[in-house]
Amino acid sequence: MQKTTITPSIDFALAGKQHGFLKLPHSHDDSAWGCIMIPVTVINNGSGPTALLTGGNHGDEYEGITGLLKLANSLEPEQVNGRVIIIPAMNYPAVLNGSRTSPIDSGNMNRSFPGNPAGSITERIADYFQRYLIPICDYALDIHSGGKTLDILPFAAAHPLADAGQEAACIEGARLFGAPYTMTLFELDASALYDTAVEEQGKIFVTTELCGGGTSSVESIAMAERGIHNFLLFAGITQGNYQRPEAPTIMLDMPDASCYLQSEHQGLLEMCVSLGDKIHKGDIIARIYSLERTGQLPEQYFAQRDGILAARRHPALINIGDTFAVLAVIVD
Repeated sequence: MQKTTITPSIDFALAGKQHGFLKLPHSHDDSAWGCIMIPVTVINNGSGPTALLTGGNHGDEYEGITGLLKLANSLEPEQVNGRVIIIPAMNYPAVLNGSRTSPIDSGNMNRSFPGNPAGSITERIADYFQRYLIPICDYALDIHSGGKTLDILPFAAAHPLADAGQEAACIEGARLFGAPYTMTLFELDASALYDTAVEEQGKIFVTTELCGGGTSSVESIAMAERGIHNFLLFAGITQGNYQRPEAPTIMLDMPDASCYLQSEHQGLLEMCVSLGDKIHKGDIIARIYSLERTGQLPEQYFAQRDGILAARRHPALINIGDTFAVLAVIVD
């Protein structure tokens, strides 16, 4: 396969702490010989494992970006046994644009794996992770939140995997992250996810959804920082005590696609339940009102299963195909 066009300005094998860039050539109208400069920090000391920490997989999700920028400033080599690779803005063009996808090629980083070294900008970044970064890590943490279109109960998550031992380790890492909820996550389409790319290479992978709305808060940033601290302890790279939330994490499961509710109508969304509410099969979840005329009754949507409301659409305007509610089941 063709060699990557991305060049790191740091040496991943060098001991100590380095700040630099993943340099991706990008010729455009404003810069004929330009580069996209993706910030990266590497902290390397001793012979322990490698953790790959990422935020900004989607550019409008800020907890991971903020938490990892702070970690890049604070973590020092003497605190590390192994290596920590910090990339706060994985889809850097999307982060600068404050959008879920890249303004350059409309690329959704978390739907672009395994990537293509000769493809679009987003595909080239994905390819670099696929062939150069994932292979050198042992543990990977990718911090997400709901972005501009979703509000989500704050959770860390793992996925069902064919390897029972790998799955158990991922779930334990998610639990120890210390979010209010820990989810075993069912994906509608996992084929091109970064998550899947990491898991298929046999690595221990944890992802998150830390609230949403296209912003961050004191509480959500604190959750991200606590989780990063705990994840590095879990990986055996740093030492210290786990930072526990005030209440024990609640274990959740998403068994199948019936957990997702998609709209079959366009209009104005009225949610009838709130995040965290207990739901019974047949309960009304939402109404959608036509904006084309008055005097028209709303369309009603009902739960297809028992559970709790784990996520909801954030904007009130809704189109056909938009997911407006996600249910999960509490695991005893």
